Amino acid sequence: MVDVRACAKPQGRLWFRGIRSSKFRHVYGAPAKRDRCYENMKITKNAHDSQFCAVNPKFVAVVTEVAGGGAFLVLPIDHTGRLDFNTSRVTGHRGPVLDIKWNPFNDNIIASCSDDCTIKLWYIPDTGLSMHLTDWLIDLHGHKRRVGYIEWHPTAENILVSAGFDHLMIVWDIGRGEAITVIDCHPDVIYCMSFNRDGSYIATTCKDKKLRVIDPRTGIVKSEGMCHAGMKASKVTYLGSTGRLLTTGFSRHSDRQLAVWSQDNLSQPLTVENVDSSSGVLFPYYDHDTRIVFLAGKGDGNIRYYEIVDEAPWLHYLNQFLSGSPQRGLGFMPKRGCEVSHCEIFRFYKLHTTKGMCEPVSMIVPRKSDQFQDDLFPDTAAPVPAMTAAEWITGKNSMPVLMSMKTGVTIRTHKPKVYKPGDNVLPIMAENNIRKKFAFLSQETVPDYRTVDQKAGSMDCLDSPSPLHQVTVPPVPDLLDNGTGTSRSILQMLSPVDEKSQKTSNNQTTKFQQIQQMFSGQVNNVNHTNENTLNYKKTSPYGENREKEKEREKEANGEIEHSPKNLYQLQRAYSQQCEELKLLRKQVVARDRRIQELEQQIAQLTGAHTPLKELSSAIQTVHRVGR
Repeated sequence: MVDVRACAKPQGRLWFRGIRSSKFRHVYGAPAKRDRCYENMKITKNAHDSQFCAVNPKFVAVVTEVAGGGAFLVLPIDHTGRLDFNTSRVTGHRGPVLDIKWNPFNDNIIASCSDDCTIKLWYIPDTGLSMHLTDWLIDLHGHKRRVGYIEWHPTAENILVSAGFDHLMIVWDIGRGEAITVIDCHPDVIYCMSFNRDGSYIATTCKDKKLRVIDPRTGIVKSEGMCHAGMKASKVTYLGSTGRLLTTGFSRHSDRQLAVWSQDNLSQPLTVENVDSSSGVLFPYYDHDTRIVFLAGKGDGNIRYYEIVDEAPWLHYLNQFLSGSPQRGLGFMPKRGCEVSHCEIFRFYKLHTTKGMCEPVSMIVPRKSDQFQDDLFPDTAAPVPAMTAAEWITGKNSMPVLMSMKTGVTIRTHKPKVYKPGDNVLPIMAENNIRKKFAFLSQETVPDYRTVDQKAGSMDCLDSPSPLHQVTVPPVPDLLDNGTGTSRSILQMLSPVDEKSQKTSNNQTTKFQQIQQMFSGQVNNVNHTNENTLNYKKTSPYGENREKEKEREKEANGEIEHSPKNLYQLQRAYSQQCEELKLLRKQVVARDRRIQELEQQIAQLTGAHTPLKELSSAIQTVHRVGR
């Protein structure tokens, strides 16, 4: 009799263990009908390795092709069918838009990065766009070259990370509009970024073929290792809170690969698997609730999906969705926007390459019952931040706030108030500027119609002291006034005249000055008024009394205000008095200096007995200076 147990193979050498049991083995993709698609779109033809589509439960956004600058389309989620040719767009960028991402905590806020080296945030009304949107909420400047990728923090509010072609990653606090950290550990172009579940680490792939895990607060590289050996772009995604990463790339022989890594040791992958020999870049999409990762290639017509497990071989192939039309990009709906009544566990928005159409593709688990399936829809991430930006900056980590897919959660979105550093300073500065402007406008403007040569000559005479032989001597008979024998003082003739008073005296006879005086009620015909009349008005007691009577009449009629009535008038009067005092001080200092110089020169000339010719030239110089 043969012992059957002796013929059995050892358990460790069995290579076939039957079919693995999984509730996601029969997941299939269901494309939407034609009336549920978005048609007549001019989808961008940019060769940048991005998704060009972003979706949330309210809106779908698609980057479009434009002649100049950059634009993207934002539509309400239920606005399906054929679009109008003149549909409103977001058109604020000066260069092509390279990536767009919706805020996970506010369904009306979308971030975009562009070829113009900027990141902009936009607010979309609940009803959609009624006209082209050009006014952004925040404009972030920090990159020196085009910005290729942006990523929102999964749990902290107002934290955004951008990666540019200047090999820099910048962590932004959009609430304050400033950069928190600049990460410069990459020697070449950054291909992809992905946060872990609580946002404490971010994984990146680079053109130098290395995979890095970085602390976004400090920019310190926790671990790095060689990734895929191919020359084309590689992508990475964190596998939730498992501490593992999944990358897609190319082998040395240009075969497409996927690999699973441990974040603590990137020297060797946990597993590597060849996918196929196509040339399109594979994009990974991970669903933490079902632990399924979807792989979709640019230019492919199919979508593969794998199930992630916690032991070797770390992932299992499930199935693939096949279609005859290739895709240019894929957007995906957050889990809270899926239809639980149809057992929809994931939804893609496929941008067709050959047609201007965006087609929803639902991933469905077949179930006969219409009841809520607890095993398919565990609690998922809610659109509520787990902490503020300030808490995250100080070192706090927190898992996402969860919500029930059965009951849902009430979402309240609002237009955020943009923080401006000078909010409390701008009103005071504006008030001061207004006061200065009115104080300047209150000053009388005296026109100057002299030529440039005349101005330069007068300024030279005022600024430079006269030579020794051009200074006049004490009074002589030639200097008599009108033959009366009354001599004028040398100091009175040579007293310095400031520029303002000289301009005023030179322009008293101009037509403009006469018109200005006529309309101001102070017409003084300079051509027909002699000096004696003016002196009489100034020195005669009758003229003085007449002036006082006129002032009393104006005061009685309320035309003169002796004291300021408010703070502005007080400050204005104070500023005018200060200007007048400064002008008087300058005039006094200039006169004193000039008097001292003339006294010294007169003393020298008196002792030296200047000849008559030099005396006559000095007199002519005095007349020119007086004019």
